[in-house]
Amino acid sequence: MADMGAFRDAVTAWAAGGPADPAHELAARLPVRAVVLLEGPSDAAAVEALAESRGRDLAAEGVCVLPIGGAMSIGRYARLLGSPGLGLRLTGLCDEAESPYYARGFERVGAARQAFFVCAADLEDELIRVLGVARVEELVREEGDHRALRTFLRQPAQQGRTPQRQFRRFLGTKKGRKIHYGRVLVKALDPDRIPAPLDGLLSSL
Repeated sequence: MADMGAFRDAVTAWAAGGPADPAHELAARLPVRAVVLLEGPSDAAAVEALAESRGRDLAAEGVCVLPIGGAMSIGRYARLLGSPGLGLRLTGLCDEAESPYYARGFERVGAARQAFFVCAADLEDELIRVLGVARVEELVREEGDHRALRTFLRQPAQQGRTPQRQFRRFLGTKKGRKIHYGRVLVKALDPDRIPAPLDGLLSSL
């Protein structure tokens, strides 16, 4: 039986220059009603973790959570998945610095009024701000990364940075760490204190 993972793979291959038919066939068979366009896999991990915490199965609801490999790819994916292509509802989450790419990409496919959500700096910054640095450090210790964190914080480049910036940088220093902590930090959130962009995105689906 086809699943949303197969659809994600088909769309990614299509965006890279592959055939369109597999994505069209899977979109109809599943069926898919909406696509959440995200800059990277750590954002996807966070969105999926929040959905799970609220008892939602986005794939079963016909929602595809799709990392696109960076904001500069948004125009290509919007053309394939929006009104010029599959005609799906588009939404997304992006960093503030990348929001102009999203705005242009959505506008070009007539989706300017369909909301995408913007993080003040990035999603990690939003999560650290809500949880607080002390709580994030507790989580890092619980995940067995506290020794790596101490080593990182002793680096000359980290001196003079705010603790929040240090933690943001730490999460990106090892392959897979941002993805892992995307889930860990979201699961640690108080249900009544979810970063506004993340909460708005999920509530819109």
